[in-house]
Amino acid sequence: MNKASVEISVGIFIFIGLVCVSYLTIRLGKMEWIGDNYYVISARFQSVSGLKTGAEVVMSGVEIGRVDALRLDPERLDAIVDMKIQKGLELTDDVIASVKTAGLIGDKYIRLSPGGSDIVLRAGDMITETESAIDLEEMISKYVFGGV
Repeated sequence: MNKASVEISVGIFIFIGLVCVSYLTIRLGKMEWIGDNYYVISARFQSVSGLKTGAEVVMSGVEIGRVDALRLDPERLDAIVDMKIQKGLELTDDVIASVKTAGLIGDKYIRLSPGGSDIVLRAGDMITETESAIDLEEMISKYVFGGV
């Protein structure tokens, strides 16, 4: 009888350990559970060079979401960025989305500048005011080859 109780307690201990490791893996991997706490907003850019899925979406220096998908509009040949924004945060229709670089040659992210309109964007809406990424290589080549 004593051997069975030891085996049961070891099994319970291992099960609790596996549950804790699974939870930490999901939390540290920034995966989401079944119920998302986000809504998706899109923005149209001429260029999003260097931007990747999973990049931060920032407003006033605070992360408010992540880039969910990058795709190409086949009709206008523009890049469309789908962003997951935290629920409860209302963006107006005159918000400005810009592709920025963290540091001189760091990762790209989306910066949202708030607007002053009373019209609130809903899930699935499109941000119309955008600023594309600055292509540092193109600027250097223009300077080197006399295009400036």
